[in-house]
Amino acid sequence: MGKVVVWNLMSLDGYFEGASKWDLDFHLLVWGPELEALSKEFGEKAEALVFGRVTYEGMKAYWTTTEDDTEIKTFMNALPKIVASRTLKDADWNNSRVASDIAGELKRLKQASGKNIYIFGSAELVASLLPDDVIDEIMVCVVPVLLGRGTRLFKPANERTSLKLLESRPLQSGGVILRYETEKSAA
Repeated sequence: MGKVVVWNLMSLDGYFEGASKWDLDFHLLVWGPELEALSKEFGEKAEALVFGRVTYEGMKAYWTTTEDDTEIKTFMNALPKIVASRTLKDADWNNSRVASDIAGELKRLKQASGKNIYIFGSAELVASLLPDDVIDEIMVCVVPVLLGRGTRLFKPANERTSLKLLESRPLQSGGVILRYETEKSAA
């Protein structure tokens, strides 16, 4: 059975993007060989990538136009992609489809696969899925910077979600990758 794994980078004060939409320059503070290798590993282990609508549109715009001709670009464009949206009707990025019942879709997909399903970015989507017991792991790279403002990665919730630390990996850049299993997955 596959796992649904959330992946994102965030500042030490909890923001995954700066004050304006797609303000991700702080990610460059930790990008290097270690995160590049991890990104390639995601490409090898992934059954599918999952995005909320806004993240999907931004990722599509970047990965279909970038001149960066790397293995990461290849897997980003080739892997199956699922867009969680109730408003978007069509997904025209290569190998993409729309799912209006994303929780149900992810539950079915992880039962049918032995590979991981990765949610990149998509804070609103993550917030909607945590109460539904769909997310198995949360991986965050903490970037050693205090942004002071921006968009928080984790949204306020009605209930507490306990996590079990699986791994903490410091990077030479000063970032730290934290990998947690959700409490319900650990039980």
